[in-house]
This record gives sequence, C-alpha cells and structure tokens, in this order.
Amino acid sequence: MQGRIVGGHTAAPNSIKYIVSLQSTRGQHFCGGSLVHRYWVLTAAHCNIGAEHMMIVAGDYIVNTFEGTEQYAKPHRLVTHPHYNRSTNNADIMLIKLRAPMVLNKYVSLAPLPRQGTGVFEGLVCRVSGWGYNNLDGGQAPFTLRTVTVPIVSSTRCNSSESFNGNITANMICAGYRTGGKDACKGDSGGPLVCRGCVYGVVSWGNGCGDAKFPGVYTAVSKFRRWIDQTIYGSYLRCTKY
Repeated sequence: MQGRIVGGHTAAPNSIKYIVSLQSTRGQHFCGGSLVHRYWVLTAAHCNIGAEHMMIVAGDYIVNTFEGTEQYAKPHRLVTHPHYNRSTNNADIMLIKLRAPMVLNKYVSLAPLPRQGTGVFEGLVCRVSGWGYNNLDGGQAPFTLRTVTVPIVSSTRCNSSESFNGNITANMICAGYRTGGKDACKGDSGGPLVCRGCVYGVVSWGNGCGDAKFPGVYTAVSKFRRWIDQTIYGSYLRCTKY
C-alpha cells in the first residue's frame, strides 16, 4: 500500500524547483515533498519516520550525487493531519517544519497551492514527479528526478467495483490512463501532482504501479488548504487576548 514514476521521462535539470527529497540520516531517499513556505514542506503522512531520522533536501536533481545546488535542513517538527487514518489512507497529508529556512534562488522556489475546495475535472492532464522506482519490480531506484503526465480520473470510475470499490474518499484524487503504464510508484510518495500550475495532489497510495484498472491515488490538497494555512500561519493569525 506504500505510495508508489512509471512510463515517464527525466525532468529537465532543476525545472521543478519546489520538489524536495526526504532522506534518511544516511542519505537514503524515501519520499518526496513540496516546499510551500521557506520553513515548511508538504508531504504524505505515511512518510513519517520520525523527525530525528529525517533530512530534507531542496534544490536536488540527482539524489546521492552532490551537484552544489542542494540545501539541507533538519525537521523541527512533523505535523500529521489529525484525521489521518493509516488503514484507509484518508487525510494522508503532513507538514514538516524545518529548523532553518530554505533560501529561495534559481534552484529552489515555493509550490503554489490551490484554494480551499477548488476541484479538478476528469480528463485534466496533470504532472507527477519524483525519484521513486521507474519499473514495476522495484529494481534500482533511479537517481535523477523523473516526471510523467497523467489525466484525472473521476471518483465515480475510481470507486467502481472494477477499480477501488468504494475506498476512495472525498479527500482523494485519482489520476492515470485507462491503458495504464504511467504512474507514480514506490519512493514517489509525498511528491507533487501538479495541475494548472498548482499542487493539487500528494502521492499517497495505489494498487501496484501503472495498472490499467487502478489509477494512482493522491491526497486532494485543496481539501486541506485551510488546515495548511492554519498550521503554518496559525500562531500569527490568532489575536492575543489582553
């Protein structure tokens, strides 16, 4: 059930400036994420391995190769959504507060987010990117950032008895081709699904990778925009009572 780029191509160097790599303290990439504020990263809740085991890398293109464009930050705290359910994958979304801010430059920028409640329609072509496995049997994870375009699949079709059979909640988006073959895969978890220039989805889960019957499933970011803003800006937004 772990989050799962199949059938894609290598991204142009540093073309996706807001994507970050979540790595173990040993430098092992295990999830993706999006920089949404100089101090905050948006990713999937199931990528939570504990702040002390994690390093966030921005400005990366080829993971485990030092290119001189990378910035490293340790997490200060992890905020998983209070409704995250490990067994249903509902509300699979998490914010990571960094100990030090990332510096925005020509390699690192912020990801634009959709407004609360804005939807994506069936057939809209979006782009998912990551450093995950690019073949179905696992194999060696590619070290260069990859990207693939996938169309949005309606929740009705995704929830049909031929597909996920009612397991897609209102907080999820499905995307993939009827023929399969293009998808996010293991190691892409937490990474961005970008539609119309905004991060509408976070790579969450699926059934295999690139399976025609089972599109990739993403956390619907627009359902959580209010929570994201409250988490990041909450301490500033609250009025102090005298």
